[in-house]
Amino acid sequence: MVDTPTFREMNLNVFRGKPNPHVLFQPRFEPWFAWNRQFDSLPDECRNYADVRDAYDAIGCSQRYMHYYTDIPSPVTGRFTDEVTFTTEQQGDISHRHYHTPHGDLTETSEFSVDKVWRVVDYCGKRVEDLPAIRWLVERRIFEFSTENFRVGDAFIGDRGVPQFWVPKSPYLALCQTWMNFEPFMYAMADAPDVMVDLMQAIDRSYDTLYEQMCSSGLVQIINFGENVAEAHWSPEYFDRYMLPWAEKRVGQLHDAGIFAHIHIDGYFKNLVPNIRKLPHDGLEALTPLPQGDVTIDEMAEACDGKVLLDGIPAILFLDHHPRKELEQCVEQIIDTFDGKLILGISDELPEAGNTESYERMKWVADRCHG
Repeated sequence: MVDTPTFREMNLNVFRGKPNPHVLFQPRFEPWFAWNRQFDSLPDECRNYADVRDAYDAIGCSQRYMHYYTDIPSPVTGRFTDEVTFTTEQQGDISHRHYHTPHGDLTETSEFSVDKVWRVVDYCGKRVEDLPAIRWLVERRIFEFSTENFRVGDAFIGDRGVPQFWVPKSPYLALCQTWMNFEPFMYAMADAPDVMVDLMQAIDRSYDTLYEQMCSSGLVQIINFGENVAEAHWSPEYFDRYMLPWAEKRVGQLHDAGIFAHIHIDGYFKNLVPNIRKLPHDGLEALTPLPQGDVTIDEMAEACDGKVLLDGIPAILFLDHHPRKELEQCVEQIIDTFDGKLILGISDELPEAGNTESYERMKWVADRCHG
């Protein structure tokens, strides 16, 4: 009798190019579970579950991330040195954080949303003149790898999958997605390119300790680059200039330590397909085909170019205004197209507004994968 591999073993098999007894399904529905538990709208079957792991087990599918809507701490920790000071003021559902630097104050604004979480709505960098202050903060930011947090997450995931997490964004996307509003970012790229490149290098240096610790830990097997790549942020020229060399450096560092890597691409990317094919990662996560994305499944395969596809099923096909038959046809085409280079899942994740029908559709996909 041959032992059936665990989901964790199957997860590694896909990246190692080894066969599995069936398709591995990792739907990533933690936000849906947390949102519906918060608003008391979970399907009856789920209402008495201790946590999201019970839902994964009931469906019969694999889990990917240890720290996403699970209350498990991230293995990646970030802090500022004691030199950095800030003050916070809150007015109702609006909160302002003022960072005080020798180059002037920077203000980040957050809003308390209808789903009861704080979301940044206005970033620190609003003009080219803010760049020296951002640089001062970046040089005092410390990222580290917590083996203790990782072991907690490892135990939480168990054999449901390889326990994974994501690393901080590439310097280009860190600037345009977390430090600056997008319009001033693009103006700064045009008006002060040398200053921006220097700032990107400073951001990259702030990651050195993190990568050294991850690579020497002997714990990490698969890492995600949570880039949220979408062509709205890139020209093809900028992608080749600012993403590829950085990715080759950091993914190469991980590969030297025996760690696999995949990158999150969840927006429109049709015009970046030739550029994405050059990425050094072992897998591409959350590529989204029509009718939600802007590419066909065949164009997704072209972008993957033999890499592992993680996810692939448009999230909207789990909502009841799309017939189940459309979901079923999409699943079959993805399985046929990607064969053994596939970790099937939802691109990007199950919509929080999904109802019991969404849950039942996940169970159908899990049954199809086992079948």
